[in-house]
Formats: sequence, C-alpha cells, structure tokens
Amino acid sequence: MAGASAPKRQDTRKFFENLSGAGKSIAVLTSGGDAQGMNAAVRAAVRMGIYVGAKVYFIHEGYQGMVDGGDNIKEAKWESVSSMLQVGGTVIGSARCKDFRTHEGRLKAAHNLVQRDITNLCVIGGDGSLTGANLFREEWSSLLEELLQQGLIDEEATQRNSELHIVGMVGSIDNDFCGTDMTIGTDSALHRIIEVVDAIMTTAQSHQRTFVLEVMGRHCGYLALVSALACGADWVFIPEMPPEDGWEDNMCQKLSEIRSRGSRLNIIIVAEGATDRQGQHITSDFVKDLVVRRLGFDTRVTILGHVQRGGTPSAFDRILASRMGVEAVLALLEASANTPACVVSLVGNQAVRLPLMECVQMTQEVQKAMDEKKFDEAVRLRGRSFENNLSTYRLLSFRKADSELPNGEEEAGDEEQIDSSFNVAVMNVGAPAAGMNAAVRSAVRVGITEGHKMFAVNDGFEGFYKGQIKEIKWGDVGGWTGQGGSLLGTKRTLPGKHLDKIAEQMRIHNINALLVVGGFEAYVGLLELAAARDKYEEFCVPMVMVPATVSNNIPGSDLSIGSDTALNAITDTCDRIKQSASGTKRRVFIIETMGGYCGYLATVGGLAAGADTVYIYEEPFDIRDLQANVEHLTEKMKTSIQRGLVLRNENCNENFTTDFIYQLYSEEGRGVFDCRKNILGHMQQGGAPSPFDRNFGTKIAAKAMQWITRTLKESYKGGRVFANSEDTACLLGMRRRTLVFQPVVQLRDETDFVHRIPKEQWWLKLRPLMKILAKYKTSYDVSDSGQLEHVTRVRPKDSNTSTAI
Repeated sequence: MAGASAPKRQDTRKFFENLSGAGKSIAVLTSGGDAQGMNAAVRAAVRMGIYVGAKVYFIHEGYQGMVDGGDNIKEAKWESVSSMLQVGGTVIGSARCKDFRTHEGRLKAAHNLVQRDITNLCVIGGDGSLTGANLFREEWSSLLEELLQQGLIDEEATQRNSELHIVGMVGSIDNDFCGTDMTIGTDSALHRIIEVVDAIMTTAQSHQRTFVLEVMGRHCGYLALVSALACGADWVFIPEMPPEDGWEDNMCQKLSEIRSRGSRLNIIIVAEGATDRQGQHITSDFVKDLVVRRLGFDTRVTILGHVQRGGTPSAFDRILASRMGVEAVLALLEASANTPACVVSLVGNQAVRLPLMECVQMTQEVQKAMDEKKFDEAVRLRGRSFENNLSTYRLLSFRKADSELPNGEEEAGDEEQIDSSFNVAVMNVGAPAAGMNAAVRSAVRVGITEGHKMFAVNDGFEGFYKGQIKEIKWGDVGGWTGQGGSLLGTKRTLPGKHLDKIAEQMRIHNINALLVVGGFEAYVGLLELAAARDKYEEFCVPMVMVPATVSNNIPGSDLSIGSDTALNAITDTCDRIKQSASGTKRRVFIIETMGGYCGYLATVGGLAAGADTVYIYEEPFDIRDLQANVEHLTEKMKTSIQRGLVLRNENCNENFTTDFIYQLYSEEGRGVFDCRKNILGHMQQGGAPSPFDRNFGTKIAAKAMQWITRTLKESYKGGRVFANSEDTACLLGMRRRTLVFQPVVQLRDETDFVHRIPKEQWWLKLRPLMKILAKYKTSYDVSDSGQLEHVTRVRPKDSNTSTAI
C-alpha cells in the first residue's frame, strides 16, 4: 500500500497506514429489504478496500448471488461506484434468498467464495441477513472440510481460506435493530413520511379533515413515533406500547377537544404492526371508522407503503453509511480468528463496534417482551433514544383544558400556587435556522405542563429591550414544528448596550428564567447577561441556551438545530448541479457554501455529495495545494469519471476567492474539462426543517425546560428566585453521546471569538475520510474508530443518550 504523504508523528495515535489489505479479498453484498443509503455504504466499503490495497468484489443480488456464483460475483474498480452516492435503493441488487437457508446453499456459497479467495464479508442488511452471515461463519470450517472431501477444493485452498471474517452494517428503514441509534435508511424514510404529512396538513386544513396515516413498522414503532413527534400528531399507535383499554373514548375525546379549541385538522399515525393490549390488530381503517362513527368528522386514510423505501438518501444517511463503510473495512482488517462477527454502528455521533449476535439477541428480546405483553420492558430494550422519543411525545401531546392548568387565572392569588408557577421567557437570537420553531413549541408546551407561565420575546434582544414581550399559550404554538425560519422573529443584536432596559423589562414582566434558542450571538449574549449579574439582580435567574444555527459553530455542542436541514439543501443542490452536466462533456463545479469561518457545512456537505476537494478555513491551504488538487482532478477526469465537485466555504481564504478558484480550475483544466460556479447563499437557511432538526429541536428544548424547572426550585428562597452561580447560566449541548449542560463561562476558553468557532471541532476527523473516498493518499487516525463494545454498555444508565432522532 502506498504510504500516506503526511509525515508520521511520534505520538500515541494509531494510523491505519499500518493496516494493509494487500493479499486480502473483501466482498460486499446487500441483502433483505432495500434502504436508502445502502449505495453510500457500498461505495465507501469498496473505495476504502481498494485504498488499503485489498481486492474488492461485488456480490450482486445478495445471498442469492453468493449461492449462484458466476457473474454475480464481480471484482469492483474505483470507478464502478462513481455516481451511486445519490441513488436510493441498492445498485448491486438485493433478494430474499431461500437457498442460503439450506445447508446445500451455504455449501455452494462457500465454494464460490473460496474459488476467489474471499475471506472477508461486508454484509449490509437487516437482522435476518446478519444472523445468516453469522451462521455461515460458524459453519465455515466444516463447509471447507466438506468441499475438500468432495474434491471441489484442495488442501492449499483450505489453508489459505481457513478463517472467514464478517462485519455487518444495518440497513433497515424501520430502525428496528438494537445497539445502534440509527440504521441506514431510517432518516430518509422519515424524510418521505414528513414530506407526505406536510402536504396532507395543507389539504386537511382546507377541509377541516382528520387524516389517518399508516406508516411502515411491522414490529417496530420507531417511524410512527418519530414522525408523530416531528409533525405534532394528535395520536400515535405503535407495537411497543399499545394504548390502554378504553383508548377509543380517550382518543375521540382528545380529538374533539382539539377541534373545539379552534384547530381545523387532526393527524393520527398508525404503525402497520400496531395492536391493542389484547394483541388485536389496530388497522388504519378501524381508526377511521371509529372517528366517523363517534365524532362524524370527515376522515381519510393514507397508506404510505413503499414510498418510504424510495427516493434519494438524505444527507444524514449518506454520511452515516459512508462512515460505517470505512469503519467496516477497518474492522475487517483488524479482525483475528477469535474476534466475533461484529456490526459497526453509530451511538450519538460516535462510531462503535458491537458483537453481532448480542445485538440480534437484544432485538429478539424486544419481540419476546412484546409477545409476553411486557410493554415497558420492550420500550426499555429498544434503547435510550426510543425511550426519550416516547417520553417527549407524551409530555407534549396530552393536554388538559386551559382552565385546568396550574397557572389558570383563577388561581393567581393562591399563595401556595406562586411556589410552582414561575414566569419563563423564550426567545430566538441570531440568524434564522430551521427547527427553531419546533424548539420554541416544545419549550412552551413543556413549560405550561410544568406549571409555568410562558412569555414569548419577539425579535431577539432588540425586541427584549423594546418590550416586545407577551404571554404565549398552548394553542399559540400549534402547527409550529414544520415551519421554517423563526416565527418569534430573530435579530443579531447583542444585549451588551441595552442591559439596563432589558433588566427593566425583566422586572416589569417578573421574568424568573430565560430560554434562548439561537446561534453564536445567543452564546455571546448569554455570556454578557451572566457577566452583568453583579450589577443587575434581574439577571440572577436560571438562563439556558439551546444551539440553533446552520453553521454549527457553537462551542459546547457537536450539533446544532438547523444544520441538518442546511446539509440536505446543499446535498440536494449538489445532486441537481451534477445531474445538469449529464450528457455534456466533462465538467467540474465550484460551489460556495455558508458557515462563516466554520467549515462544517462544506466538509460534511462534501462528504454527503461526493466532493473531490473541500476548502475550509480550519485547514489552511496554499497555491501548491490548489495546484495539486487541480492535477489530481485532471488525472481522474481522464478516466471514465465525467463530473467533479469542489466545495469552498465562504470565508476559507480572503485571497483565494470562489472566482479565483473557478478561474484557476478553468485555465488548468483546459482541454480536459470545463468549469461552472455556483454560490448557494440563503437557500441553505430556508425551507421546512428536516425530521432530524424537528426532533432534535423538540427533545433538546424539552430537556432545557425541565432543567429550568429544577433550577428554579433550587434557587427559590424567601419568596423569590435568586441564581447567580456559574452553573445557572448554561448551554445545553450534544457531546459525543450525551446531552450536557455546560456553564457558558467555562466555554469561553474553548472559543475563538474572532472567527466565531470552537477551538476544537469533532468533524475535522471526517476530512481524511472524505479525501480517501476522493482517491487522495492521506493520513487517517483510527485511534478514534470503534472499539468492540458490548451491547449493555452502549447506553450508560446515568446519561441521556444521543441525538439519535
């Protein structure tokens, strides 16, 4: 294998130059039901395999192709996987295979692999496919023995192929596999569902209709639950948690209450495997007939069916699959005779490896718990992310009438009441980001549920000092989850110059706590308010910030609300731009993305769109690098590759502008390719929020609100709230696998205030991955790649896991 160009550093990190694939053969197959993103996983595994010097094969048509052999098993070249990143389904085909379930079938499959010296399998599929692979591995030596006895292979071939290594990646839109937060395809399926729900909501609104939507999930309610959370559905049926007996009355009562409060529509989501407590199937038609019979509402059923499996993969699925494809090859290179077959997956945004059979057993235990009607157990076994989704949905959906609320007008004079009823203000600060409204809706409703009086501040700190503050009720935030931008209004103004007026407004409205949803200005603003606590007692209240910015440049959080929607906008546009050149001669596109000085959107967007080069501020480059990049691309374009993609972050270099890079590539590529340039601009900030941003916003804001309630109770002494310690002005961020409250003062040292970015950024370690997939020789630090863990350890009980939507 060619050594990487970067000099070796003497440190504790482990680089994969030492992991050579020379002399090894790896086969990649997709099996079972297809899922969007499988192609990205195939592409990453093939390219990483070739990169480390291994021979890589495609096995077409899943296990059927392995059994049939012949042309189904073909060697893959670098170019074979070009332009497949944006294609849904699986290009190499998948089939459900009966033959592989028989001993004869597996014997044939073993023979076909041994003939090509393939002893490393990368299997992308659901739990059935992975269980099959594990059985195959367990039988491997006896299958070889049998082939030897039948004279089909010789002693030498038996020796050469004595060990079979297997690594799995879970491709399943249902997200029904334990041990992993997200399976490949789940996020894309949610995109399809939410597109449909958003479209249905407008027609339901027009006719005052109730819609019953049936989504996939025969044994797992993940898609139903998360889409219900993302669109604010009125009722959801999932197999893991059947409704209590008497649900018919409860549901109809709730639907009619929602209508009586002025809503013009109802949305009910049913997972195809939903049952009642007795195990009787609850169908979408049964629900429809019930609503019509009891309430007389105009009701329609929509069954989404295979739409959910189709379409292009979302940015999240492409990145997930690309990271897992590379991780799978590393796991195969590191495997030894006694390593168990493993699956690679993500927990939080951390790659992990888990023993395949432990995951399968856990997944089967969920079904067993459901069969035995131990529903709480089933939910717990599904994992923290599923539990979080369910508890957040419950928190937000069940509402008493306004008159029954603890802070209803009639109790205002009640002395005991004052104790739990506080005034909490919510505001947006900075540039708009998709998902802000979902966060505000969640905060308002959780706050009301917890007994607070909620106040909305319009237009950020500017509106605050001008007194644009009013009470916001449960019904005021209905339908907010799917709205892009900021409905409260948001400005970049900082509070520093207006502290006395803001303090005065806090006094007038008796604001006892503050929740700020916003970007870098929100963070700086919170620092300014916390610093002014000595001077203004009004700021001695619990304050918490939830990060929301497309740039994802907030210290203390790996992710922020809005960046997933922006990534999808970038990825979709890059797909279209690339497609615009199909049929023309060879063409390179230079595309400029947003992000300020933060290269997150450019880098991760580049990984999702299959960019050849990405220029960012965090990784300085000079004219020699530009020259090398142009030459590299020119060489690639001389092969069968037709299109090139170069991304440039808007502030990556003040002299090497987008125009400069465009002119350089145009001149140097003359005769080989021509160039076009695009500046994506504000389309990255607009649009309806992606399912991920709706859920991340909903869950993180609910958690922030619960923290406010706890902190208010702790700091309520002598009839008033007084909180001035560091840990009462916090940022709630997502760190690796957990959501963490961090005092903003402590984050100061982690911040580069001049360039408005954190000093350490986790996604920089994805850059070598992107370079490898674009055929650059590079140094890749694998000390951070997944170590083999055990399923029980994946979710420590004391932490609230992950962003997993």
